[in-house]
Amino acid sequence: MTSPYPRLTAIAVVVMAACSSSQPTTSTYFPTPVTTAATGMQLFLLAGQSNMAGRGKVEAQDSVVNPHVLKLDKSMAWVPAVDPLHWDKPALVGVGPGRAFGLTLAARDANVTIGLVPAAVGGSPISSWEPGALDSATGTHPYDDALERIRVARKDGQVRGILWHQGESDATPALSVLYGERLRALIARFRAELGDPTVPFVIGELGKFNGKPWSAEMERVDSVHRAIAASVPNVAYVSSEGLSDKGDKLHFDAASQRTFGERYAAAYLKLAKP
Repeated sequence: MTSPYPRLTAIAVVVMAACSSSQPTTSTYFPTPVTTAATGMQLFLLAGQSNMAGRGKVEAQDSVVNPHVLKLDKSMAWVPAVDPLHWDKPALVGVGPGRAFGLTLAARDANVTIGLVPAAVGGSPISSWEPGALDSATGTHPYDDALERIRVARKDGQVRGILWHQGESDATPALSVLYGERLRALIARFRAELGDPTVPFVIGELGKFNGKPWSAEMERVDSVHRAIAASVPNVAYVSSEGLSDKGDKLHFDAASQRTFGERYAAAYLKLAKP
């Protein structure tokens, strides 16, 4: 029987030779085809700045392959979703919430393949997430690049949600007062581009770490996140309560990112279409 998704069923991805073993490895690989449900991959865009890209220390558990959780890599190929998922700042990237999010969803249904589309850019203010905008620190165009990656990914599945963690770079007196308008516009733009006015948009709370209380501007950005989740349909807010930083009072550590990813998944599932 001919598959209705010939490109998808023909995808060859890199899979660990020991992926069926309980012992992780990061050195021995072989290519093997991935089979997915007839509906194609469930796609999720990972957007925002460094805490979405991930800065947690990668450990052995973060390199264990699950053949049902893939990522679209820098070359636009589907590969196993092992950390780091991003490459925005290669010397800094590490564990973020995306992989744990994907694993949580995949664990619910053995017939589902989750396709993660990394697009976060460390340090990017929300103004970088507008059409044509340049992020000068990385020389990238975060919004335009994300759309290009989504267009490629959609050949193999359907976008089911957008995960967003961003706002630290906008927590200034001048930028925080503009943040609400800009985030509402961003959500509307993404949904218009996808042709789906109800695609779930999940916002993670900024880190509130011991020894570094929030400024008034951080409070303002957080209030925007909460207000949009409460007033815009199919938007959720994910608490970061109890999560820890990696020692820099800015980035979540790896264990916290794994927990955060699970929380993102729980929030998404409350919004998801049946």
